[in-house]
Amino acid sequence: MTIAVGFSNTPEGSAAVRAAISEAVLRRTGVSLFVPAENGTVPHAGVLADLRAEAEASGIALELRTLGQDDDLGDALIDASYQPGAQMVVIGLRRRSPVGKLLLGSLSQRVLLEAGCPVHAVKVRVGPRA
Repeated sequence: MTIAVGFSNTPEGSAAVRAAISEAVLRRTGVSLFVPAENGTVPHAGVLADLRAEAEASGIALELRTLGQDDDLGDALIDASYQPGAQMVVIGLRRRSPVGKLLLGSLSQRVLLEAGCPVHAVKVRVGPRA
């Protein structure tokens, strides 16, 4: 495993996967994509197929790691960060209110504080500030 990224079917989740693919191209390594299962199945198969195609078009091997129903995505990413050869964890962040900024996000905060390798936090590009 080299670059670990968690999947959520959100703009932030897709941005994180695309950033992981870009980093993998630069580092000439692969990506492990952690996907939480829903009702025992892999959700959003079409979106995942598109992301896999993007990785393959970039010459990157994308390994799909499906989590069990009771598995925690944050724990999986933290565990992956301590594996031999782990280079980076990529997470997606969304825009937050001032109070939300204080709390960050429980998964994001845990990964940032507990990961055993560098963490790349990615935001979705937004328009100009009003």
